[in-house]
Amino acid sequence: MMSLAVTASALITGVASYAQTNNIPNRLIDYEGFLASAADVGRLRSERRVSEEKFIEMASEPGTIIFDARSDDKYAKLHIKGARHLSFPEITESELAKIFPSRTTRILIYCNNNFLNAPNTLASKAPAASLNIHTFNTLYNYGYTNVYELGPLIDIRKARIQFEGTQLQAP
Repeated sequence: MMSLAVTASALITGVASYAQTNNIPNRLIDYEGFLASAADVGRLRSERRVSEEKFIEMASEPGTIIFDARSDDKYAKLHIKGARHLSFPEITESELAKIFPSRTTRILIYCNNNFLNAPNTLASKAPAASLNIHTFNTLYNYGYTNVYELGPLIDIRKARIQFEGTQLQAP
């Protein structure tokens, strides 16, 4: 019986390896679709990146949700006051529906790369790997198109945006 399980496991591993090596499609992964939507999102993002002042103004308006897709740990330590949270790896259609009342909800996003001088809570990523880029694109792919992004790089010691969390430091 053991040799049958080992043989089956080896067969599955071999098929998976063959599929990867020979570029066999996987209906649950669509890189070409990702590239196409990224181009659409790129055009939309260029119109939807807002200043710190505009972000604060929009955040105060009814029906607007600030969204933080950073890790649970980093969110707990420090986040924009009032932000709703869902760690990026946990994003699914059903989890997003728990946070946003509809796909037309206005969503404000930000990430580590918007802030300087908070390396323990808002550590910068490589510019092309900025979470804002991935979050905007992912929300768009799930049908959330009323998304705005905090645009500037802000020294957290001079930020007008208010923060909360376990590692909040007094200014």
